[in-house]
Amino acid sequence: MIEIDGSEGEGGGQILRSSLSLAICTQQPFRIVNIRANRERPGLMRQHLTAVNAAAQICDAQVDGAEPGSRALTFKPGRLIAGDYSFDIGTAGSCTLVFQTVLPALLIADGESRVRIMGGTHNNASPPFDFLARSFLPLLARMGANVQLELASYGFYPRGGGEIRSHIVPATRLGALELLERGVLHRGYAEAYVAAIPLHVAQRELEVIRRRLGFTQSDLLLRALPNDVGPGNAVTITLDHEQVTEVFTGFGEKGVSAESVAERAAEDARVYLAATAPVDEHLADQLLLPMALGSGGSFIARTVTPHLRSNAAVIERFTGRKVTILPTGGHMELRVS
Repeated sequence: MIEIDGSEGEGGGQILRSSLSLAICTQQPFRIVNIRANRERPGLMRQHLTAVNAAAQICDAQVDGAEPGSRALTFKPGRLIAGDYSFDIGTAGSCTLVFQTVLPALLIADGESRVRIMGGTHNNASPPFDFLARSFLPLLARMGANVQLELASYGFYPRGGGEIRSHIVPATRLGALELLERGVLHRGYAEAYVAAIPLHVAQRELEVIRRRLGFTQSDLLLRALPNDVGPGNAVTITLDHEQVTEVFTGFGEKGVSAESVAERAAEDARVYLAATAPVDEHLADQLLLPMALGSGGSFIARTVTPHLRSNAAVIERFTGRKVTILPTGGHMELRVS
């Protein structure tokens, strides 16, 4: 049985989610202790518990420790089963993180699967739906995956109530990914989402982005959502390059000005544009696992975070693949072999 210390590295939920995915794909049981030890509220939160239960359901696993607040868990995977699944987080916990837990396994199942997940779709500290749809899944498709993802309804913190739906067609084997340059910028645009929030909040956010990034008025899109999905506010900046699309997000919070929300997202986008690496920090973290389960490859990342190094260590433990991180031209090249 593989032993995992959840306090190592960045000490967050990604260590658990990657372990769940890899345990199913490699059919190896694991035990993890010190779950989310480096977080303000350690142990299993509702969205992490949903990820555990979702992983267990798709492979008929034996699980010990799947309880709210639990800091240790044993997971013994059974046979992976394709099918139609529905998972309800019950809070505004991230739908996308639960989806990313079950996706790698269902890509190697013996049939097609359909997955519905209810909860939050645009959450702080997790990838929003837009990131998966525009940035991550197109690269997965380049590797040979066939995954359709639909946003059925928006879900913001603290209300939740959002829903994503996916149709996953298994891949015989994921091909290698080589992503060493971003290519020319086709388009950059910003969207400000508001639900049960005054429209001027979105207008102020878009004005900040216009000034900071030099976007034209046609690149600024105000998305007024129905009041019954709110209150909620998020702003996304999408940079569509020839070889890769990156999405940067700011989330509205109580007591935080619209200008501050937009400034954070705009600064992230500005830093990326000033660099030459095709892959930013969050996308780098997401690409490692499918590359390790497939034919490997390499990409150049703007930076390497403790989050990524923790993920790489877990991947190496389960797969025996080697994740090499090398400095190159002021950035970092990651190779999976």
